[in-house]
Formats: sequence, structure tokens, C-alpha cells
Amino acid sequence: MEKVEAVCVMARSSPFVKLLMVQCLKQQGHVVAVTGDRTYDAASLKEADIGLSMWIQATEVSKESSDIVIMDDNFASVASVLMWGRCVYNNIQKFIQFHLTINFAGLCDDQLCSNSFSKLSPINSSSVIVGKLDHGHTWSSCTCHGKYKPVNS
Repeated sequence: MEKVEAVCVMARSSPFVKLLMVQCLKQQGHVVAVTGDRTYDAASLKEADIGLSMWIQATEVSKESSDIVIMDDNFASVASVLMWGRCVYNNIQKFIQFHLTINFAGLCDDQLCSNSFSKLSPINSSSVIVGKLDHGHTWSSCTCHGKYKPVNS
């Protein structure tokens, strides 16, 4: 268990050792990414947080066990995949935070108005929120447009 912390990259290992290392790192709270292209890598690919395999070289078993399949079989594409993945993830977070803030403010506003004009209001505040959630907002704002700009976290 102590030796696992010292290892940064592991290559040409047996499937059992690879799986054992993934399990040890996950127990210690690390996020683990594994690359594999053979059938015996399937267990490690499934156990890891992120499993990566190549399109051309990989077997069908390893492709199905992977989370990400790199189409051009170029390992340098992993950096690009991570860059765009982080960008999309950050935009999804911003989208959700924005809409939760707007809907909460709308709920408070509608609640105040419906309490003030309780007999005059044709709809209640919960139906307004349902209407706002079902308004047809698209998730297109979650994707990256233009150049990637790293976010300091």
C-alpha cells in the first residue's frame, strides 16, 4: 500500500497487478485513469474512474469496458480530450448554478407576490416554477464554443 504512492506510471504489468494498483489508489481517494487495449485489461478499465482505449488497436472487449475510446489511436489526443472534457464540465456547472439561482429567485418572487395577492393570483408559485423549468432551455450553452480557456481552480 505504501509503495503505490511512489508509482507515477506503470507499464508492462500483469492484469492482476494493474487491477490491484487501481483498487489501492481508489481506496486512498485518488482519481485513477487506466489505458488498455487488450482483453485482459478489461477489469482494470472497468474498475478505474476513467478507462481509455484506442480504436484501431484495441479489442472489442476493451472498447466496451472503456469510458473513452480514442478514435485516432494517438496518445497525444488524451490531452485534448481532457482539455475539452474539463471545459464542458465547467460549463455544465455554470449552467446549473445559473438556472438554480434564477429559479430560486423566481420562486421567492412568486411566493411574495402570491402571498400579497392571494385571492387575485390565477396561478400559484409552484406552477410558475414548473413552467420555468419546462420552458425549453437547451443544453447547448454547456458545450465549448471557440478557444479553450483554462479555468483557475
